[in-house]
Amino acid sequence: MQIPSVLQGESRTRLLQGAALGAVIAITVGFGWGGWTLGSTAAKQTAEASTKAVVAVLAPICADRFQNETDAASNLETLKKESSFKQASFVDKGGWAILPGNEKAGTGVAKACAAILNDLK
Repeated sequence: MQIPSVLQGESRTRLLQGAALGAVIAITVGFGWGGWTLGSTAAKQTAEASTKAVVAVLAPICADRFQNETDAASNLETLKKESSFKQASFVDKGGWAILPGNEKAGTGVAKACAAILNDLK
């Protein structure tokens, strides 16, 4: 059996160079503009999106629990006096970000709750 002329000598070299260059271009375009991602990147993005979704659901519940306290007005005044860095800690220490059945608040819930409470008048 004879090897086709395309795969012999100079033609074969050019064919392999073209295939390699085509692969590099396809990978560059795919990852750069085509939206391709690695599995680890997709997993990280999924985890971040799910955390944001949980915070978006739990923060209003935290704000509602805060507002339904008997001394909510004084607590809100105290919260607004705190620096922005310490407000999440204030909400966390008050226990409003901790939902029944949990031992601690979810990541970012206290911060998002403090942001909602700061928007209140």
